[in-house]
Amino acid sequence: MHHLCAFLIFLVGLSTSLLAQERPVHTYSIVARDPDTGEIGVAVQSHWLSVGSLVPWAEAGVGAVATQSFVDPAYGPLGLELMRAGKTAGQALDGLLASDPGREVRQVAMVDAKGTIAAFTGSNCIPAAGHIEGEQFSVQANLMLNDKVWPAMAKAYREIRGDLADHLLAALDAAQAAGGDIRGKQSAAILIVRRNSTGKPWLDRLVDLRVEDHPEPLKELRRLVAMRRAYRHMDDGDLAMEKKDVDRALKSYSAAMQLNPENLEMKYWSAVSMANAGRLDDALPLLKSVFAADPNWRELTPRLRKVDLLKVSEKDLARILAPTPSK
Repeated sequence: MHHLCAFLIFLVGLSTSLLAQERPVHTYSIVARDPDTGEIGVAVQSHWLSVGSLVPWAEAGVGAVATQSFVDPAYGPLGLELMRAGKTAGQALDGLLASDPGREVRQVAMVDAKGTIAAFTGSNCIPAAGHIEGEQFSVQANLMLNDKVWPAMAKAYREIRGDLADHLLAALDAAQAAGGDIRGKQSAAILIVRRNSTGKPWLDRLVDLRVEDHPEPLKELRRLVAMRRAYRHMDDGDLAMEKKDVDRALKSYSAAMQLNPENLEMKYWSAVSMANAGRLDDALPLLKSVFAADPNWRELTPRLRKVDLLKVSEKDLARILAPTPSK
């Protein structure tokens, strides 16, 4: 363990001195652990293209990192590696900073799987710059219009009700309302992982969304988070169908469609699942509304039956495909 940590610290020193390309990703961000669920997350907004590809890092059962200002992305994976090896957030951050000759232009925050927080704002970060370490969360910002931004983030995070995504988004919105990045807005991202690792990273990432370039990145990020919640209901419905729990599946599909009522994809596959469960009468109104909005879904439907994804008789298929009587 000691040798691994020493090697990782050597790597970040090598990265910052030889390999890293400093990029001025000045921004505001938040890292947090939900004390109730144990979920860990990070969210960020910046006037920089694709901030989500550089600043936020998180791993289930390990922690989260936000690395920004004149960003060295190596703080993300190496910080997670150190925490995975048993270091606290503070120990991981201290080790990486000690090996970084450019640390005074860095702004970094970490939270580990136990909710321990560590944050650093270098003395050469462009003002207004600062951070606040709270209970299992940290907010940080640099190149802000004023010094009210990160206190507003902390206040919003503490006061909002809801799940971890709600808390993270509230902090970002509060930052923008308080003045935000002096240069304006461009991109945003949110990443939330499970409390414990399943060994399958694609399952551990509960929310992993980016707005790469948009005039209103926070509004667009909220829209995407709402859509992700709807699709999680779809996933729950599919899982219930696999377990033959039709009532639970239909309830989940209904919840998904309430969150995103104009989404034809959700309506269509919910209806297919209903039909496969022997509830064709419930499925038909949904299918007809989808066909009316886009005839290509009607064209797709018999193809599903050919590959046994739509398990209905020829007679029922004819009912599904029959034109809706004109009124």
